[in-house]
Amino acid sequence: MENHLSASCLDSLPSTQVCSTECSSIDFGFHVSDDKDVLDGLLSQDHGELCQRVLCLEKKVQQQEDEIICLKSALADVIRRLGQVEATKAQSSSALPSKPNFRGTPTRRAEKAYSSPLDNAHITPNKRPTTPTHRSAASPRTNTPSKKWSSMSNSLDSSTLHRDGGKRGSKPRSRDPEWRAAQLKEEGYVKIYLRGRAINLYAPTSVENVDVTSVADPPSEKLQLEWVYGYRGRDCRSNLYYLSTGEIIYFAAAAVVLHNVEENTQRHYLGHTDDVKCLAIHPDQVRVATGQVAGHDQKEGKRKAGKKDIPDADKDHWPHVRIWDTMNLNTLHVIGIGDFDKAVSCLSFSRLDGGNQLVVVDDANDHVMSVWDLSKSHPKKITETKSSTEPVLAAEFHPLEKGNIITCGKGQISFWTLEGGSLAKKTGIFDKHDKPKFVLCVAFAENGDVISGDSNGNIFIWPKGNNRISKAIEGVHEGGIFSVCVMKDGTLLSGGGKDRKIVQFDSSYTKTGVETEIPENFGGVRMLNQGKGGMVLVGTTRNCILQGTVDLQLNPIVQGHMDELWGLASHPSQHQFMTSGSDKQVHMWDSMSRSVVWSKELSDPAHSCSFYPDASVVAIGTETGRWLVLDCETHEIVTSHTDGNEQIECALYSPDGKYLALGSRDNHIYIYEVTEGGKKYSRIGKCSGHSSFVTHLDWSTDGVYLCSNSGDYEVLYWKVPACKQETSISAVRDLEWATGNCTLTFNAAGVWPEGADGTDVNNVCRSNNKKILASADDFGKVNLYQYPCCQPKAKKHVYKGHSSHVTNVSFLFDDSRLLSTGGRDMSIMQWQVV
Repeated sequence: MENHLSASCLDSLPSTQVCSTECSSIDFGFHVSDDKDVLDGLLSQDHGELCQRVLCLEKKVQQQEDEIICLKSALADVIRRLGQVEATKAQSSSALPSKPNFRGTPTRRAEKAYSSPLDNAHITPNKRPTTPTHRSAASPRTNTPSKKWSSMSNSLDSSTLHRDGGKRGSKPRSRDPEWRAAQLKEEGYVKIYLRGRAINLYAPTSVENVDVTSVADPPSEKLQLEWVYGYRGRDCRSNLYYLSTGEIIYFAAAAVVLHNVEENTQRHYLGHTDDVKCLAIHPDQVRVATGQVAGHDQKEGKRKAGKKDIPDADKDHWPHVRIWDTMNLNTLHVIGIGDFDKAVSCLSFSRLDGGNQLVVVDDANDHVMSVWDLSKSHPKKITETKSSTEPVLAAEFHPLEKGNIITCGKGQISFWTLEGGSLAKKTGIFDKHDKPKFVLCVAFAENGDVISGDSNGNIFIWPKGNNRISKAIEGVHEGGIFSVCVMKDGTLLSGGGKDRKIVQFDSSYTKTGVETEIPENFGGVRMLNQGKGGMVLVGTTRNCILQGTVDLQLNPIVQGHMDELWGLASHPSQHQFMTSGSDKQVHMWDSMSRSVVWSKELSDPAHSCSFYPDASVVAIGTETGRWLVLDCETHEIVTSHTDGNEQIECALYSPDGKYLALGSRDNHIYIYEVTEGGKKYSRIGKCSGHSSFVTHLDWSTDGVYLCSNSGDYEVLYWKVPACKQETSISAVRDLEWATGNCTLTFNAAGVWPEGADGTDVNNVCRSNNKKILASADDFGKVNLYQYPCCQPKAKKHVYKGHSSHVTNVSFLFDDSRLLSTGGRDMSIMQWQVV
């Protein structure tokens, strides 16, 4: 649940720390103005150094997170207890504390125990409260005033705290899981620990025994990746090609997609563990090389010692290049583990020798360029050299000059020659022409000329074997030229990022008069390439792919979001689903045609969404505290309201459509009565009681009770329309729930992985037939469990494809497919349940 925990503490942090935390969310693909020629996500060296400083500040902030949350919870508990000091002792034995009372010093993030929360699982037996020694573990003091019931015990068990100074990897003492026969039904619960904090998850009274020492089997059902929605055009280039198989190839997140447009099918290469950053096609049109960034478990990049120091289990998480076969999707070679720093930014196969060499440039401070010999069964590095201290955007072997490599980037175009196992460099000379801030792209004419496009909107022609300009075509585009492409008929196409135009030239570099402008909603040109026949493929900066002809029409074949994505909701009766993201876009998708049905641009970034039971309208929660309702037929806004000024984390209609619940980052749940078929909304109350932001909501099937989770791991229950907290165990433990979204419940206790800190599981979703449970985690994985999943260390099926934290999962109404959304990878993945 990336950024969730830290965000819950922002109101307690000094302003300088808040700024640091917010800045840390900046990635290397953020948007800046076209006027500064870095719309495509480039960062200068100064930006890189700034990000490093921000990361250091973020680590310091994260070290304080646990202490701040504990202090807030303890303070809330003190306030409540002051009001209860005069209360009578005579209370029902089923009442348990609503807030934790932490004793001792909480562990910091950097000192957290890496024991599994399920290793520490403790099943509290049902006991008779006849003597103080038989009291529940959640109520250790006999003279304590009565307290409300909650998921959290009233003390931080000393056995969960470090005694070794908080060394990473040390494990606290833990109690073995146990379950005893029920005696007092109101007291049975399973206790798990997250960050040393005890959470009580109450079992239904029908559960008489749980063998916590056994391991639950994975479900018989499995997932198969069927479709990837999206394309990484916002901050990557040279990433869209047409293959001899009739498929187009591109990447999104950690998946490389082979898309057959005519048959409307996809195949996927899933060998990578994190963001794919670059792509190159071998001259044989069968082999492909793809490079990735450092994975989730390895952020440092280049090794400090020899390769033998890298554990085998960690190797796939280092920056590396994979060479694989597009026919059978088998990996042929994995090269560069331990050789590349941070990420592989660009690569290219040689052409004159049949693709026996590969040039790779990494994302190190010196952008090291290496050349690899692929002619042997085991690829070998020929040489490497520091190419530039500034960003390098492309590296290409010359198609007509053996051993010649052209690189371009910030303020440079360089001509390299590979001779005798070493690289010699000549810098391009601009003479009387203005030197651009960025040389953004290169291509090669049939006669060997090098064609470059730059941030000034100019095209320069560099003759074969020369590092001086022979011809300049100035002012071709307003703003940068992000791609140039030489077509099979000899014509040249140039694509503008700011003006969104595609301009055609003949073989003598004279404008033909044919040009087109891409619609604004698709963005500017990121990549141009030859498609089938005379068609052209266009990748855009708004993560779309278009296909068509320059003189006629370009049609979208791939669409996607272009900013962080959290909102996901499945249609209650059709094979459709909705997504909403920080890019202010709302898309309705059809899972059968795998296309966008309709889209709507909002005025605010969106974060959550929920369908009305008959799907006539849909509620959208935004990042500003505003929420609105869209008509699914007219796509117009039916109504709009604002509750607080913080993000609406989750929205959920009751099963009968009578109420709408909105969980906010301001710690409250706002309840609205819904009338006139989802067209009229009247606020009837606010559920107040959480001491951290609300993360998940579930309605009971009768629409009377609401279950909520929060950022500090509370599980609270509410009665609607009174909007009062339900403190009786017996009133809620046997309720049937219409949905299964809450990550902290008895039926989802087994989803928490080893070493979980409470933010590692972002969302769960129960299938409608109540047989399987899917979870979205912080490591780019989608996990599938049996339902209910109440046993510790439950086995699961794990599926990769996302590169960022998986933010949400949702089953279609008939459980035929599962949808998952990636956070910063901005992709949507459709999995078939088989």
